[in-house]
Amino acid sequence: MLTVLHKHLTARALISSTLRPPLVFTSRVFTLPISSYAHANTNTPRSQRRPPLPLTMASAYAAFSKGGYSQQTAPPTPSPTVTALNRWSILTNTQLPAVDTIKALHVYDFDNTLFKTPLPNPALWVGTTIGTLSSQDTLINGGWWHDSRILAATGDGADAEEKRAWDGWWNEKIVELITLSTKQKDALCVLLTGRSERGFSDLFKRMIKSKGLEFDMIGLKPAVSPTNQHFKSTMHFKQLFLEAMMETYKNAEEIRIYEDRPKHVKGFRDFMADYNRRQNGPTPHLRTRGPINAEVVQVADMTTTLDPVAEVAEVQHMINLHNEAVSKPQQQAQPPHMRPKRLVIKKTVFFTGYMLDKQDTTELIKMAKAQIPAGMPDHELKFHANNILICPRPCPASILDKVGGMGAKMKWEVTGTACYENSIWAACLRPLPPNAKFHTDNPSPLVVLALRKGARPVDAGKIQNWQPVSADRALSFETTVGEKVILRIEAEDPREDEYESLFANKGAKRKHAGDEVGAQHTHGGQGGQNHRGGRNERRDFHSGGRGGRGGNNNNNNNFRGGGRGGRNGGQRGNGKGGRGGRGGGGGHGYRSLDDVEPRNQQGGYGTAVEYDEPTTSPGFQQGRAGGAAYNGGNNADLQNYY
Repeated sequence: MLTVLHKHLTARALISSTLRPPLVFTSRVFTLPISSYAHANTNTPRSQRRPPLPLTMASAYAAFSKGGYSQQTAPPTPSPTVTALNRWSILTNTQLPAVDTIKALHVYDFDNTLFKTPLPNPALWVGTTIGTLSSQDTLINGGWWHDSRILAATGDGADAEEKRAWDGWWNEKIVELITLSTKQKDALCVLLTGRSERGFSDLFKRMIKSKGLEFDMIGLKPAVSPTNQHFKSTMHFKQLFLEAMMETYKNAEEIRIYEDRPKHVKGFRDFMADYNRRQNGPTPHLRTRGPINAEVVQVADMTTTLDPVAEVAEVQHMINLHNEAVSKPQQQAQPPHMRPKRLVIKKTVFFTGYMLDKQDTTELIKMAKAQIPAGMPDHELKFHANNILICPRPCPASILDKVGGMGAKMKWEVTGTACYENSIWAACLRPLPPNAKFHTDNPSPLVVLALRKGARPVDAGKIQNWQPVSADRALSFETTVGEKVILRIEAEDPREDEYESLFANKGAKRKHAGDEVGAQHTHGGQGGQNHRGGRNERRDFHSGGRGGRGGNNNNNNNFRGGGRGGRNGGQRGNGKGGRGGRGGGGGHGYRSLDDVEPRNQQGGYGTAVEYDEPTTSPGFQQGRAGGAAYNGGNNADLQNYY
C-alpha cells in the first residue's frame, strides 16, 4: 500500500519537476488519503466493480442528432444526475459510480499529455501553411485536428499500431497515473479532449482499448451539449463538461486536471478560481455545492511528427477531398467571394546546391570545432557543413543542365579553411578530378561550416585568404545535386507554370525566372565562365542525373527547351520546355498519393530534396522540427539568406 502511494507521488513529481508548482485554490495541500489505496492491490477490473447499465445511454452527439431540444427553445435546467452526466461520454454502455462514492475527480487531456500526438512538421511546411492546416475553416473537411486520418497515420498506421498498442507513442508517466486513478475506489477517472465526437470516437476507443486503459468517462466534443448548448471554443466545451461533472459529484473534495498547453492550463486555473469564488460568494443561488480543492498540473510537452512522406501524403489526400467538395454544385452555387478555392501543394525552393550526406557533414563539423575559439557559447553557433551553393533560388535549366541535373554526383576535396570576422567558418574546395566542370554563385567553391548568431552564409564569399590544409587533413567527399525546399499550400492558379510556382515571393520569381545572364561562375569544360554554353559543355565528371525541370521562356539558341524533364514528363523543346515530375500535370486532375515519393526518388516533390532539419524514420520522436533557430528554420526568409 505504501509502495503504491510512493509510486504515485514519484510519478507526479517526475511530471512537474521541471515546471512551476501546481496551483491549489484552497489552503489545504492536496494529498490522497491512505485509505483510498485499500483497493489498489486487488485485480478486480473497474468495469466489474461498476456494472453496465441495463439500457444503452445516448451520447451528447447522438442525443442531438436524434432530436433533442429545438434551437429556438431554451433548454430546461437538468438535474445533476449521473445519467445526465453520462451523456457527455462516448462510453455509452457503462455505468458511472454513485455520487456518494466519489471524493476525487482526475481529468486527463489526450493530445501531448497522454499521447504524443504528431504535429505539422515545421521542417516541411511554411508557417502560414501550418496555420492553414491547423484551422478548421480553410479545408472543407476540417484540417489537421479535425480529420481522423492524420491521427490514424501515426507511426505505421492504425492497423499496424493497434496490434502493438501504439507502443512508444504514449506518455508512460501519465499512463501510470491513470492506472493508479483507476485503482483508487473513490476517484472518477476521465479522459477529456477537444477532438470531435463524431470524427474520432471509433479511433479513440481502439487506441484506449489497445493500451488496456480504463476510464469512467471519455469526453469528446459533441456538436452541442446534452442540454443543446453550442460551444464557443474547445475551452468553453471543457469548462461546461467540468462544471457538469463537479455539480453532479457534489461530495468530491478535489479535482486534478492534467494538461500540456500553457494557455489551457491558465484557462483551467482561472475557471476553477472563478468557480470557487462563486461557491464561497454571498449569492445563495450561485452556491451550488461548495468549493473544491483544485489543482491543474502542467505536463511537459512531448510533441512528435509523422514520417515526412506519410505526412505529405495525408495532407495531399485532405486537399484532394477538399477540391472534390469545392467542385460540387452546392459549393459552386455560392457567390464567388464566398466560394472555397481549390488548393494545391507547392514547394518553395530556397537554393540549389551540391548536398552532403550526414556522415561527411559530421566530419566537416569536427574540422570546424577545431577552429572555433574555446570560449564561444554554444547558443551563439549554428553548424551547417551540409551543402556547396550552386545558386540561391530554383536553378535555371541551363545551369542545371551543366551540373548534370538533379541527383548528379560530384566529388570534392578540402584545400583550405578560413574564418571571416570571427563569425563565419568555411572550407574552400576543389573538384575531383581538378578539371571537372562545376557551377557556383560564389567566387570559388566553398562549404560554410558554422555561423555565429547574426551572420549570413552569403558573406563567406568575401573570404580571400585561406589557410591551406595539409595533405593528411584534406578530406574528400561526394555530393548530390539537390534543392533546399519547404512546402506550402496555396490556392490553385491556372496562370502559373511550374517554375513560377517555386517562388513564394512573386517579386523574386519575376526577377529570376529565366534570368540566366548574371554573374554566376561556371568552371571547367568548354564554356568557361560563360554559362550560356548550354549542352556543348562536357559532363565528363557528373554521374547519374536524370535531367532538370523545364525552363521558363528560354529563347537562347544554344540549348533545346529547358532540360529533359522528369520521368514521363513534358517535352524537350520549344518555348517553356518540359515540366518535369510525373507526367506533366495541369488541369484539375485528382492527385494520387503515389505522387508523393520519398526523397532521392524522381517525381513527386522533386529529387534530392533537403528540408530544414532532416527527420528520422517512423517511430518514437520522429523528428522534432528545428524550425525556430536563428537565421533559419521556418521563419527565415532563405531567399535573402544566401
